[in-house]
Amino acid sequence: MRPSAPIPLWTIAAPLFSGAVLLAAGFGFGGMILPLISVSLAGSVFAAVHHAEALAHRVGEPYGTLVLALAVTLIEVALIVSLMAAGGEEAAGLARDTVFAAVMIILNGIIGVCLLVGGVRHREQTFSLDGVSAALAALATIVIMTLVFPNYTVTTPGPYYSSSQLVLVAVVTLVIYGTFIFTQTVGHRQYFLQEDEAEQSAHPIAQPSNAVTALRSVLLLMCLAAVVLLAKKLAPSLEAAVLKMGAPEALVGVIIAGIVLLPEGLAALRAARANRLQTSLNLALGSALASIGLTIPAVSFVSLYMKSHLRLGIDAKSTLLLMLSLFVTVLSLRTGRTMILHGVVLLTVFVVYLFMTVVP
Repeated sequence: MRPSAPIPLWTIAAPLFSGAVLLAAGFGFGGMILPLISVSLAGSVFAAVHHAEALAHRVGEPYGTLVLALAVTLIEVALIVSLMAAGGEEAAGLARDTVFAAVMIILNGIIGVCLLVGGVRHREQTFSLDGVSAALAALATIVIMTLVFPNYTVTTPGPYYSSSQLVLVAVVTLVIYGTFIFTQTVGHRQYFLQEDEAEQSAHPIAQPSNAVTALRSVLLLMCLAAVVLLAKKLAPSLEAAVLKMGAPEALVGVIIAGIVLLPEGLAALRAARANRLQTSLNLALGSALASIGLTIPAVSFVSLYMKSHLRLGIDAKSTLLLMLSLFVTVLSLRTGRTMILHGVVLLTVFVVYLFMTVVP
């Protein structure tokens, strides 16, 4: 077996450069900061994808996709919790808006692009129906309980849960997500593996040393942290541009969620191009589950501790789009085989979602 390839210098330089840009932005330097933020953001995204794929080869599937999903979600949760603590009642709907945007982007945008590109390149792709069905069952349950059901409770008028209801939903969400992780990694790991896994394992690739793996893990966390923090720095400029366009403020949340999900989206797209649709779907659905399965419990307990109101229920238009997204995704992935049409339909729903966000 040949020695493992060294870590490319640009993947080390990207998070360091992003750190320097964030430091300069913190000191209030103007001028070229905004273009530098954009450049460093792109570099951190591509570096994160590189390190995530290298770690995936090291630990194997489905652990590799789980590493990226959990890493970016934990950083995203930390950012949302800090913004909620600083924003008070004005940030009551921040978690809801971020989670809803992430779910819609993943279900329609990321999965739609992967199915379309994979269909164009390979005509038809296959995956494990059992694994995807398990992920969709868990995701649909959590999404409906956290984003839709609050509108129909009567103890506290919607879109809010009462304190006891919020505790129950947070615990149930954690139980479902924890059970899914156990199923994915221990109980039924074979359901989340590519069908030709045995054939691929007949051609082993070089494994990096433990030291290189540890360094890549640190660099991945640095890149993901840089992506989230740079997105936060871009938010005021994006908000100003959105207001200048006369679009709703919700568009800012969609853009920020899209930026934060870029590493996962690009990794999923590259897997689909390489005819590894199972890995692509593991990344996409795992990210959606991690986003809502960790964010909602975290912000629920923070809200209870701060004795603030947590706005969870989405409006009627968003509810219909969410139901449509879940319905179309289930139909598209019901047979274990995909085609170009599935990707086109999902992307059409995504375009409608984006347009209705700008023109409600």
